[in-house]
Amino acid sequence: MAQNTWTFVQQGNSGIIPLELINLSPTLALMYDRPYTNPLKLSDGESAWAGLWHFDTNTATPLEVKTNSFCAGGAFISNGTLVSVGGQPEDDIPGWGNATDGRMAIRLFGPCTSADGTGPGCTVFEDPENLHLVVTRWYPTALRIADGSLMIMGGSDILTTFNGADIAQNNIEFFPPRAGEAGTVRPSKFLNDTLPANLFPRSQVLPSGHILMIANNQSAVYDVDTNTELMRLPDLPNGVRIGVPFDGFAQLLPLSPPLYEPTVLACGGSDKPDTITVEEMSNQDVATTQCSRITLTPAGIAAGWEVEQLPDPRLLPETVLLPNGDLMIINGAHTGQVARYSGYPSVGDSGAINSNADHPATTPIMYKPSLPSGQRLTQDGLPTTDIARMYHSAATLTGKGNIMVAASNPHPFVLSADDNPNNYSFPSEYRVEYLNPDFITNGSPRPVISKSPSQLAFNAQGTITVTIPSTLAAGELQVSLIDMGYITHGWHAGQRLVFLEHTLSGNTLTITAPPNGNIYAPGPGWIYVVADGVWSEGVQIMIGDGGNPPRPAQGVSVSITSV
Repeated sequence: MAQNTWTFVQQGNSGIIPLELINLSPTLALMYDRPYTNPLKLSDGESAWAGLWHFDTNTATPLEVKTNSFCAGGAFISNGTLVSVGGQPEDDIPGWGNATDGRMAIRLFGPCTSADGTGPGCTVFEDPENLHLVVTRWYPTALRIADGSLMIMGGSDILTTFNGADIAQNNIEFFPPRAGEAGTVRPSKFLNDTLPANLFPRSQVLPSGHILMIANNQSAVYDVDTNTELMRLPDLPNGVRIGVPFDGFAQLLPLSPPLYEPTVLACGGSDKPDTITVEEMSNQDVATTQCSRITLTPAGIAAGWEVEQLPDPRLLPETVLLPNGDLMIINGAHTGQVARYSGYPSVGDSGAINSNADHPATTPIMYKPSLPSGQRLTQDGLPTTDIARMYHSAATLTGKGNIMVAASNPHPFVLSADDNPNNYSFPSEYRVEYLNPDFITNGSPRPVISKSPSQLAFNAQGTITVTIPSTLAAGELQVSLIDMGYITHGWHAGQRLVFLEHTLSGNTLTITAPPNGNIYAPGPGWIYVVADGVWSEGVQIMIGDGGNPPRPAQGVSVSITSV
């Protein structure tokens, strides 16, 4: 298999801080920020805090938003609409855009099918009086589940470093509401037990349809249909915590037929106790190098977490699933603590000024899930950037097949008279970079998809017309179905890769969709063809019938070994 090398290239200016970044199409990404005096302006001269990124021109255009989208969560639902939920209280400051309270907000975008973002569906729809959450949520997680609806969990009433019993939303609601549950929430014992470190709970849909929830250093498996916690998994080893405010990551590794055995990777964060006080924290506290994985089968759970070590400590790292199944770990810092520990200043400034983290992590790490333990983590072939990507940074796979890297804003200052560079170590970052594999940098031959289905029912077959370069034809062939997720505060909610069964005859590639919504929740995705480690540009596809949620069970059941 080809060994890729990578290159950073700076291209364009985002105009806002896209701390929430969602890839919409080959030409567009949606960006949400907090209302600031951003350089990107609305038609009335007010600063924008939402916008569209145009991949073809590397420019941004503003979007109007009513509510404060800062610190929201979100996901696509089964009909292709992007839903953003929760946010921050009112920011009604002249020149800042005058955002109303966003903590109960539901924002709808799309489907936007025009390449330039000017057509129907390419605006943010809000109706705060009639369309809103049941409770206020700051730092919630939203996850598209097997019926194509959103499971919305956790968060807080107010801005906080540690979540507290008096402010925590230790509960779950759904959008649209499940039958008989309109106006109600489900209390969550797991979220209550993981206080005070349970903001943005890291959650995944397992091939059984159950939900894996990770917060603090604990994990649980939850049955949505029966509202039952099925089991607790072993705690993360060595006292390491990855949930906010300790800021590591948890990612479901690629699923492969026929068994779709789920393995979860949890890396970075801190080994500090959750009883630590803000006064005891420092932006020089070294993050952990621990990287652990567990396979969620009876045998895998019995074996427990398998521990490896990152090449360097990581706080607030992000993960980008690549079409060949590898995982790019990028952004963040080497020292500091917790979310407002890795972000807005609240701890000791013994190093960086007005940042709760220091020593930027400027060289990515590649994780190769298929290799043996001890060989999976490497920085070979990976470049170093000179742009610090700290708190509020973002990275996403693109339709072209490279990685867009943007944002960083670890201080509370805005572009105004108070925004003096002497007040902070790391500026508000508007420069956009792309991390390119060598076959994009060099223009080397790669697979080319010339025709593909726009929609595929579960367990159905479809055909793709593809050209495989002769230089790659002898290598392994893979077909990847990817949900790029909703990126917020380094957490790629809902990011998922499923390898598809396929056969190649000449230039005709016959693929089989996932068997059901437990394997890949009904909704939009991207397909890439990979030959000898080199991937094509992505094409978009709708998996399932494309109807409004909740969708009835589709496809076929399969025999799986996961919990």
